Amino acid sequence: MTEKNSAWRSPWVIAWVAMVVIFFTMNMIMIYLAIDKNPGLVVEDFYDRGQDYEKNMLKRQARNPGWKMNVNLPRKIDVGKPVLSHFLVEDKEGNPISRDEVTFHAYRPSDANQDFSIPMKQVEPGRYEAEVSFPLKGAWDILVSIQNGEDEYNTPKRIGVGIDWIP
Repeated sequence: MTEKNSAWRSPWVIAWVAMVVIFFTMNMIMIYLAIDKNPGLVVEDFYDRGQDYEKNMLKRQARNPGWKMNVNLPRKIDVGKPVLSHFLVEDKEGNPISRDEVTFHAYRPSDANQDFSIPMKQVEPGRYEAEVSFPLKGAWDILVSIQNGEDEYNTPKRIGVGIDWIP
């Protein structure tokens, strides 16, 4: 007499079913986290800001003064420890530029709730400083903006906090 063996007794069937269950479970967890923990990195008024994007960019490029801007931060930045950020700005000829409003913006690519801005202080013509402390480990996008009348000029930089980072 031959007995029929159930497919559920085979280790291959059990392994395949376990892999499928794990795959779907992980996907459901990722979908839940994407919906529930949305970092909100999309700009609220994206449509209005994009309406005349090309026209505004051409106007901005026509008024571009050609300044040389440079953001300097220490190579090693630890979480929660203040570091001194330097910003240097010069005109085309290398002369320092002085403006009243220079702001250091730090953006967390994975969590908009951690973004912050700090005004920078002028220490000498064309040289600005701000003491900055980053609350979380990982990648941060830095943007230093300088106001020139109605125009704003920015210089970006990506840094790593609490990790060995090679920019």
